[in-house]
Amino acid sequence: MNTAAARATAEFTGTALLLAVIVGSGIMGERLSAGNAAVALLANSLATGAGLYALISAFAGISGAHFNPIVTLSGAWLRRMPGKLVLPYIAAQCLGAIAGVIAAHFMFELPLYSASRHARTGVAQWFSEAAASFGLLTVIFCCSKHKPAAVPAAVGAYITAGYWFTSSTSFANPAVTIARSLTDTFTGIRPLDAPGFIIAQLAGCVLAVVFLRKITGDYSVS
Repeated sequence: MNTAAARATAEFTGTALLLAVIVGSGIMGERLSAGNAAVALLANSLATGAGLYALISAFAGISGAHFNPIVTLSGAWLRRMPGKLVLPYIAAQCLGAIAGVIAAHFMFELPLYSASRHARTGVAQWFSEAAASFGLLTVIFCCSKHKPAAVPAAVGAYITAGYWFTSSTSFANPAVTIARSLTDTFTGIRPLDAPGFIIAQLAGCVLAVVFLRKITGDYSVS
């Protein structure tokens, strides 16, 4: 049995590495694409999907590899994890996400943090975040119940697709949103715009839990 401290440490480390992948690949993609935003987004999305597959595979047996507050919240709501772990997980995820941005900036010789100036706002993008979050949670919990070995690949594939089918590029993660407000690079979001994304993500979380309770059987703590 993994201790609560071990689980929180895994969540911190996994989320930090995820943000290093997201932000670092965005910086690299933008630098190498010669101003072609589609090429930069392609590089960013493929790296993120691959990183998620690897990180979920690595940490799933320790903490469940949530790396995302809405996964943790919905997991507790669906009785897939003890409620006492919710706050430690979310704190570890948010702190890990910020650490990952700092690490990515350090690797590319940038200031350790800088407020983003990348505007991401409006009803279409908020709806995109709600839809992306709903879809992500549905993929995670349906796969974990019926085909658990598929979760790493399914999540990586879904987020890769989400970069392209949503106008917001599918953050679908409050910790990622907070951290990306601290990078004035390709993947950033203005701090002013972050709350709208987070509210939309939480709305998608609520809708997903209601939906999952309707279509699946009883859940119990793993």
